[in-house]
Amino acid sequence: MLKENSPMIMKSRTIATILNENFIKPQQTNNNASDNILKAIEKKNKKTKEMLGLVASMVLRCDDCIKYHVGKCHETGTTTEELYEVFAIANIVGGTIVIPHTRRAAEYWEELMEG
Repeated sequence: MLKENSPMIMKSRTIATILNENFIKPQQTNNNASDNILKAIEKKNKKTKEMLGLVASMVLRCDDCIKYHVGKCHETGTTTEELYEVFAIANIVGGTIVIPHTRRAAEYWEELMEG
């Protein structure tokens, strides 16, 4: 069993606090939680948004969506190292079924990098 002050418990509390302050409390005064989420995302830069879109597309296994977001990642200056971090996150979240989509995304990335 985890101790009360373990790093995992502390990190979970930090995440819960952030979610509560940014999404739950505002929702109690404004019934449109999606507006709060969109406002938080708008604060992020375009590159980050595309990388988030790529993770979601990979987990959903939408090849057309993946190709779109890989292209946008390329346009926004994402590095190969950053892209492979996105691939790793998508594979952790989506599981092994995402691997074929990762392979196709990597092949498309290589095409883009070659020009």
